[in-house]
Amino acid sequence: MSGKRAFVMMVQERWWNKFCHRNHDGKRIHSFVLRGTAPPKDASRILFYVTKPVGEIAGYADFVERKVGNGDRLWKEHGDESVLNSKDKYDDFVKDSQRVSFVRFKDLHEAGKPIPLSVVQMDLGVRRLSRKGFYVDKQREDKFVEQMR
Repeated sequence: MSGKRAFVMMVQERWWNKFCHRNHDGKRIHSFVLRGTAPPKDASRILFYVTKPVGEIAGYADFVERKVGNGDRLWKEHGDESVLNSKDKYDDFVKDSQRVSFVRFKDLHEAGKPIPLSVVQMDLGVRRLSRKGFYVDKQREDKFVEQMR
């Protein structure tokens, strides 16, 4: 199913800003860390919806993979791709989670024209967006990416 749909990931403004700073610093691969087993499992691209107070799709990146497992092992493998700058900050974030997800992505693009919540809702025909994120088909992905350029 890879290549046929994108995943709209909810991200807080502070994390989005940190990913953008990493990207400006020349980092190519990034990891978004989440507690537990988190989506996406399979996608072609990630569209980043920055939550309140921003409320817009602010960019996109190519999905690499989602790794789920032991937090210490994943930190050793991919901690340098995260916006959590130290093992202490990482441990504070994941707390006592038995499983941790690293959503890896590359080629981050900041939207030239971010897509506001009202436009996303109208296009999807929904009143609320899933807080865990959601998949969109290839046609809608292409439409959103084109609108952001």
